[in-house]
Amino acid sequence: MTVDSPLAAPEPPKIEGPNFLARILIVLGYIMAVPLFPFAIRIVQEYERGVIFRLGRLVGARGPGLFFILPFVERMVKVDLRIVTMDVPRQDVITKDNVTVKVDAVVYFRVTDPEDSVVKVVDFFRATALVAQTTLRSVLGQSDMDELLSKRDELNHKLQQIIDEATEPWGVKVTIVEVRDVGLPSEMMRAMARQAEAERERRGKVIHAEGEFEASKRLAEAGAVMASEPATLQLRYLQTLTEIATEKNSTVVFPIPIDLIQMFVQNATSNGGTRRQIPPADSS
Repeated sequence: MTVDSPLAAPEPPKIEGPNFLARILIVLGYIMAVPLFPFAIRIVQEYERGVIFRLGRLVGARGPGLFFILPFVERMVKVDLRIVTMDVPRQDVITKDNVTVKVDAVVYFRVTDPEDSVVKVVDFFRATALVAQTTLRSVLGQSDMDELLSKRDELNHKLQQIIDEATEPWGVKVTIVEVRDVGLPSEMMRAMARQAEAERERRGKVIHAEGEFEASKRLAEAGAVMASEPATLQLRYLQTLTEIATEKNSTVVFPIPIDLIQMFVQNATSNGGTRRQIPPADSS
């Protein structure tokens, strides 16, 4: 039987190879993660989305808010989802009736699918601008100048539909297209001014003729009333005297009633019918 001496040296601790190596790797990982932490954290605003690519392959869109990516393995592309206002440069357009005009417009659009806007087109903003320019020239070239000036809402709706169909595969939604200004040649502006002036003169003559027609109808009705009621003629005569008296004139004109003239005519006719014929004197 052996008795352990209290002065004997203690045995060294046993170190397990795999567990020790794992701990070393974990510590090294923590040490390397500290400087890489700024490259891993990402913050995306409420109106943005982050499209993630992992080793060149599309992973998906993330956000809004805070999230992490794998540094040197994943890459993020930010996409703005707000409505974008784009001015279409002034275009020279030849209308259907061979009139050259200068037209500019404004387009309102936004990204609805951030993944398609990054993967399916290189630059969706430039692509949408070029589609808007070509569509503007094409649609307005098929319209007359009168339609371009008077049916602006219909043309805007047609432009919006065509541009929206062209940009839908790119994840872009066109909401509004407005033709902002139409520049006409000076000769055409003078011709339109003459046309508008002639139209106003025609309307003025038609209105004047309609007024004369209405006045003649009212005068005919007034004459019928006066013929049926002789007292109205006398009242009209007194009204005329009051109207003359209001004027500050030195000459006063008194209208003669027709009934008074008719009385003299009747007396003259009756006296002429009973007048005695005087024989001529005898010349011998």
